[in-house]
Amino acid sequence: MTRARLARRAARTLRGDDPTEHTPPNNEPTADLPKGLVLVFAVACGLSVANIYFALPLLDAMARDFSIEPAAIGMVVTLTQIGYALGLVFIVPLGDLLDRRRLIVTQAALSALALVAVALAPTAFILLTAMIMVGLLAVVVQVLVAFAASLAAPAERGRIVGTVTSGVVIGILLARFVAGVLADIGGWRSVYLCSAALMLAMAGLLLRMLPHHPKAAAAPSYLKLISSVAMLLREEPILPARAVLALLIFAGFNVLWAPLALPLSAPPFSLSHSAIGLFGLAGLAGALAAGRAGRLADRGLAQWTTGISLALMLAAWLPLALLQRSLWALAVGVVLLDLAIQAVHVTNQSLIFAVRPDARSRLVAGYMVFYSIGSASGAIASTWVYAAAGWIGVCGLGATISVFALLFWTTTRRPALAAPDISVHRG
Repeated sequence: MTRARLARRAARTLRGDDPTEHTPPNNEPTADLPKGLVLVFAVACGLSVANIYFALPLLDAMARDFSIEPAAIGMVVTLTQIGYALGLVFIVPLGDLLDRRRLIVTQAALSALALVAVALAPTAFILLTAMIMVGLLAVVVQVLVAFAASLAAPAERGRIVGTVTSGVVIGILLARFVAGVLADIGGWRSVYLCSAALMLAMAGLLLRMLPHHPKAAAAPSYLKLISSVAMLLREEPILPARAVLALLIFAGFNVLWAPLALPLSAPPFSLSHSAIGLFGLAGLAGALAAGRAGRLADRGLAQWTTGISLALMLAAWLPLALLQRSLWALAVGVVLLDLAIQAVHVTNQSLIFAVRPDARSRLVAGYMVFYSIGSASGAIASTWVYAAAGWIGVCGLGATISVFALLFWTTTRRPALAAPDISVHRG
């Protein structure tokens, strides 16, 4: 491929609104994906990602059970996220090397075993070790998303990715609420036993319904596969551009959610954990809107969708800042923020999956590493700001991140500014 053709391809990819970008390669699927299979993908993603978030409302009970200091019990969450990050780097790329069906089913079955280990853990050491494994294996979510994108015809890929992503969002939002209810009924260990049973049942369903995805004929070695993730970040301009957007929007997401329980549990609200968890359900509007964002991307409106969504993300911080005056304002802000973030997230994935059909698992691995960095950074920064400047400070931080995201999109949507040596003439 000549330099001129590479330049034209990069320019079209960065724009994201060029219909020719969605022209299917000869080996792309052409038939619609059955609705039942799409639903299975979405449910499997929701169940898998929930395993990461179950612990959040259970930390107090775990601390009492294992005589862990309250200040140290946060290691449960930290080690789970470390396991997840390791899985993104070392497991997700295997989707481009192995039979994805076998990889997914194996991860689901091993997840069930890790969850049983958490539920039966006799010591804090075993608990923390098992939580690392829970996070490590939860990256099956990203293998599932990449597999769904590979099975979808190009004309419906955005819609399919949006629907599957809706399952992820619903799993995240329901995890706290469901964990609280089950813990009230049977203790915190019952949460993980129930999840283990569901994951084992899901492994059987996936084994039955997922099609085979044979190993690549000219498969690289495992080490080359892992190192190629960094190579993709250099070679495909759309990947770092959209990955940085992911870092910023999910930093904003956790700026809201990490400290939210603090003002809601304090006077004058003094809400219970169950009542606080209900605000997470308001974010379901974002999950329901995710599929629509994917359809807009399919129609070549990815940049339009991104810009409107980022502006909406910035606007959401105004009602969120009115928390002390109205819980209804908080609910409105939660809906707006989650809708905006999920729309950008789905659009990001729709665009990067269109670039290299042979490397979708590695593309999503590289993308999600930035997501993880943004999520962790937002949580750490927001709790520090809340201690120093209260809720208004948190909203100021969220608005600042939203402004940076909007400015970054404004510059990178123009190929000439993002890559000065690349021609912007269309092929």
